[in-house]
Amino acid sequence: MIVGRRHAVALGLTATMAARPAAAAGRVRLRLLETSDLHMYARDFDYYHDRTDPTVGLSKVASLIGIARREAANSMLFDNGDIIQGSPLGDYIARPGGLPPGAAHPFLKAMGTLGYDAATLGNHEFNFGLPFLEQSLQRTPFPFVCANLKRVGGQSFVPPTTVLTRTVHAEDGTSHRLHVGVIGFVPPQIMIWDKTKLTGHVTTDDIVEAAERFVPALRKRCDVLVALCHAGISAAPRTVGAENAALYLAKVPGIDVIFTGHSHRVFPSPDYAGLDGVDAVRGTLSGIPAVMPGYWGSHLGKIDLVLEQAGKAWKIADFKVEAQPIYRRDGATVVSLAQSDTRIEAAVATEHEGTRAWVGRPVGRISGRLTSYLALVGDNAVMDLINRAQIEYTRPLLAGTQHAGLPILSAAAPFKSGGLAPDNYTDIPAGPVALRDVADIYIFPNTLAAVRLTGAGIVEWLERSANVFLKVDPAIRTAQPLIDPKAPGYNFDTISGLTWEIDITRPNRYEGGKLVNADSHRIGDVRFEGKPIDPKREFVVVTNNYRADGGGGFPGLGGDTVILRAPDANRDALVRYFEQNKDVAVPSVPSWRFAKQPEPLLLSFETAPAAKDLLTGRPELKWTGPGSKGWDRFELTVYTNPRNL
Repeated sequence: MIVGRRHAVALGLTATMAARPAAAAGRVRLRLLETSDLHMYARDFDYYHDRTDPTVGLSKVASLIGIARREAANSMLFDNGDIIQGSPLGDYIARPGGLPPGAAHPFLKAMGTLGYDAATLGNHEFNFGLPFLEQSLQRTPFPFVCANLKRVGGQSFVPPTTVLTRTVHAEDGTSHRLHVGVIGFVPPQIMIWDKTKLTGHVTTDDIVEAAERFVPALRKRCDVLVALCHAGISAAPRTVGAENAALYLAKVPGIDVIFTGHSHRVFPSPDYAGLDGVDAVRGTLSGIPAVMPGYWGSHLGKIDLVLEQAGKAWKIADFKVEAQPIYRRDGATVVSLAQSDTRIEAAVATEHEGTRAWVGRPVGRISGRLTSYLALVGDNAVMDLINRAQIEYTRPLLAGTQHAGLPILSAAAPFKSGGLAPDNYTDIPAGPVALRDVADIYIFPNTLAAVRLTGAGIVEWLERSANVFLKVDPAIRTAQPLIDPKAPGYNFDTISGLTWEIDITRPNRYEGGKLVNADSHRIGDVRFEGKPIDPKREFVVVTNNYRADGGGGFPGLGGDTVILRAPDANRDALVRYFEQNKDVAVPSVPSWRFAKQPEPLLLSFETAPAAKDLLTGRPELKWTGPGSKGWDRFELTVYTNPRNL
């Protein structure tokens, strides 16, 4: 087995790999395991609805880790970042006083019970600020590495690399000392996304350039080199500072294995079929074995290596890649494929119960049911509620400043609008609103910010938001898919205070934040106070620090347009709004519509089955039947005259 620093762990290759030949001298089978984007989902629990959730949890994936180890002779376990933020448990621990000085972070302590060998940092590690991160890392039972992050002045924030020496057992019964090099990477965009927390303290480098700088020396010190890359997979032309750089990292000589993450997707999978340099079946990036294990503990990443000695060196003779799920969907039914590990449950038991009580605290009432099931087809109630709270919070802060006379608008996105799971929606019944409901509406710990833009700049903002929709052909009479599954809902901003229309028969003006179709304009008939918006008039737009500092690649943002950085979180502004207004009405007036067409246009989309309850009085919407993996299918008709959707 591989002997860890704390205890022995064991695992090996699965029977699904090619039939084993007779034991060969010096042949070692090594299983490498990965978790990524756990986001503080320690247990199989949904704090927003106060119930068990079999689709999430380190406690569930931990049982798969145990099985994987028992199957094999040699193993190592890694985490690929985005650990300490994401669920209400993370917010509870990060609140003032939630992590006493000198105390171990409960989630990292829980991970320690599983014997992780090493980890890297994800972008969300920085959301609560550097002091909290540094405190969290003080007592970690396994090393963190990150090669493209350093303090101002040049000192490493955490070591860029490490070499782990482990005893492995070969098929012929002999033992060997294996040196495993580990290098980590974080998206350079943390300097944008958490600009106010990081500027003046740390800097980042391009992922590939950092690898080219550190890998050669690390390669000389190790037998196997593992890259922990908290970045997704993109085949777009390489650019310096790219966010999803895993494919180009694989081209750096000397790397044997790449663990990916950040994108909250699964690899290998059909999602990546057809990309140059990607084998979406075998699981390789430029020929290098790679895996991405979903998010919130949905999968365990497994890379099985066959190592053979070549003189004093080792070479990879074969490999197998798998992302193993903790559940599957049978229609709308979730079938669990893993038990919950009681060690993880016990490690966070006190914080778990504390979180349940904390998020159950009432903050106000709401007059009607608030959902996000139809947020991408015109129901902007969730976003408008956020925007009302943001405007009410910001108005007194601008009083007496040079910006006081400007109209105040506000931008918010549907943070829970499906995406990768049919239960990833907001659904709050009429009546009392608890803190868990506010966290369900606004799931990120962003802080409130405001920018100053012209009417023309705001129109470009809306153009970028329209990327969530696919281009459709107005001549086709059958239903066409409407929503781009690769466009995250958190980049579909609705700006309260305006009305506008979106012409989805035109191509996107922006792709990934870059202007690609200068002659295309999807956004039209933009009005402020019922009149066409003046492109030269200036406005204040309230948003969050992520967007104001350039997150999402929105034109005109990320520069000197920021006029306000509030000390409070957007979620706190929403709590304050409920506490001050007590009985809050659900917004019902839509801000936007799809542009009218010469002939009726039929569009298809999927959302949660519960959306069927919302179709009364909506003749343009129709349920068409069950979809796949828990979704239901719906159709939307865009009529020849504009309709409020």
